Amino acid sequence: MSRDLIDILIKIAIDSADPYKAVKEALRLEGKSLIVRKKKFEMKGRIHVLAIGKAACGMAKALFEILPQELIGNVLIVTKYGYTRGCPETNVIEAGHPMPDENSLLAGKRGLELARDVGEDDLLITLISGGGSALFVYPAEGISLEDLIRTNELLLRSGATIGEINTVRKHISRLKGGRLAKAVKGTVISLIVSDVVGDDLSSIASGITAPDPTTYRDAYEVLVRRGIWEKAPESVRRIIERGMRGEIEETPKRLDNVHNFIIAGNSKACEAVVEKARGLGFNSTVMTTTLEGEAKEVALAVGSIIEEVAKRNRPLKKPAVFVFGGEWTVTVGEAKGLGGPNQEFALSVVRKIAGLNATVAAFDTDGTDGPTDAAGGIVNGETLKRLEKAGIDVEEALKNHDSYHALEKTGALLKTGPTGTNVNSMVIAVVGYKDASESAGTRQPPGPR
Repeated sequence: MSRDLIDILIKIAIDSADPYKAVKEALRLEGKSLIVRKKKFEMKGRIHVLAIGKAACGMAKALFEILPQELIGNVLIVTKYGYTRGCPETNVIEAGHPMPDENSLLAGKRGLELARDVGEDDLLITLISGGGSALFVYPAEGISLEDLIRTNELLLRSGATIGEINTVRKHISRLKGGRLAKAVKGTVISLIVSDVVGDDLSSIASGITAPDPTTYRDAYEVLVRRGIWEKAPESVRRIIERGMRGEIEETPKRLDNVHNFIIAGNSKACEAVVEKARGLGFNSTVMTTTLEGEAKEVALAVGSIIEEVAKRNRPLKKPAVFVFGGEWTVTVGEAKGLGGPNQEFALSVVRKIAGLNATVAAFDTDGTDGPTDAAGGIVNGETLKRLEKAGIDVEEALKNHDSYHALEKTGALLKTGPTGTNVNSMVIAVVGYKDASESAGTRQPPGPR
């Protein structure tokens, strides 16, 4: 059944982004040298480790199995609450996400101390993955944690893209936009699991080890463009204004001591799904890994492609599996509903696939979509009828951004729990595989028909 197949493909996507395996594949020892993707680094001094993000524990576990114990210096691991499964039991801080908290601030302060303790002959290995922007914070002087949180809330509710959000974050921080790396006297090696469209190094975890091409002026323009400049805390506006006047040093535009390596990302996960689908006999392709936009609008565009396949057998013939990767957003405004971008995508796409032999899963690979316990949603050609039967007005639910409760009432929420990785969002669409209305039935191992 389509739902069984979707479940298998979701597992393939998450397994392909396993941060433990990614580190093992990217790094090895050769005598007194550390080899990262064929690049050699001499181990002259100590090796300090800073792991930040939702995949921090898996990455750190792999690293500690590779490194000689006697060379390891200071260690700090920062991850989200509930994501410490399999974590090395050493200097671990659990912190808040998607909103930073007091532990995020503690992590930021300790991380900067660690960076400053790296000697000229030492290596700092940073293990970076999605979620780092909220988990690891240290606001610029004069900005409180409360003001930082307020700014994050305004940005998230405004519908700003992750690039826009990070542009602001980098200019009100002592860590982001390459500032952490600038504090290091030795060599920095960053192994990165990307959760950013296009794998932009300066955006992943707000680029703590990457040069930053953006400016204070850019940060100001984001806040103005999104209509939240006047709503932003006075301390934030003051810092950005001082930066635009040249009274505060810009984020570094060059970091000669840093070597960044992307070891896993959305593209690899999408390709793994397609490979599995083809092996099962489906016509399958990755449509894009750079899909962006307002969730409910992007969903209609994807739904149109699904409709074309279902009705006209193009651009692929049925049975077909389509994969989309990227990051879609929700402009919440003053709405009080509950949900996340993938749940809103799933709720919106039912309007296009109603009555079709199609099943669609929209999910965040980290297992958490927005401020909810769901990773996303799984819907099919019968979901709209079930929503209407449950008394749910889809248009009203979308207007109120209350996708969680709508999908919950029809059993369409996808809950994976913490996955231990994060390579952004994905959509998997199965078209023309048996009868989509049977997807709620008894699970059986799928096979193409």
